[in-house]
Amino acid sequence: MATTGRDAPAQSATADREIVISRVISAPRELVFEAFTEVRHLTRWWGPEGFSTTTRAFEFRVGGEWDFVMHGPDGTDYQEWITWAEIAPPERIALLHGESRDDPNAFESVLTFEPEGAATRIEMRTVFVTREQRDEAVEKYHAIEGGQQTLSNLAAYVTEIVQKVIED
Repeated sequence: MATTGRDAPAQSATADREIVISRVISAPRELVFEAFTEVRHLTRWWGPEGFSTTTRAFEFRVGGEWDFVMHGPDGTDYQEWITWAEIAPPERIALLHGESRDDPNAFESVLTFEPEGAATRIEMRTVFVTREQRDEAVEKYHAIEGGQQTLSNLAAYVTEIVQKVIED
């Protein structure tokens, strides 16, 4: 299991196929959850540093889909697809993520949002189909660093929203 953040969970049965990334964000849980569930927010922060997204379809509901393109800083476009398997506001989201609906290498992620004082601890637990896929994602695509950068972008985005509310 590749893990970051403190309080890493006990090893699970899928530990050799997992990546777990967590971060504490200085914002209320409801706002952090909302940033994951509304496309107007997602397109502002989703992805590692230097990436942007173009949404082709978005329907946030169990069985709904987010069909989008991630634009890399080098000009490379990445076809992406997500469908939601479980939505429990504002605590948990489970999803399947791949390049398309038929992607045999699509991986599962579970996002949990836990209050930590006035802040929110978010954990992204991603389980790949095989250990080899996990290792490739970590080594070739820098999935851990990318995930950390994505949560950093989320933290900066929601912190900006909180600041605007305080200033207004």
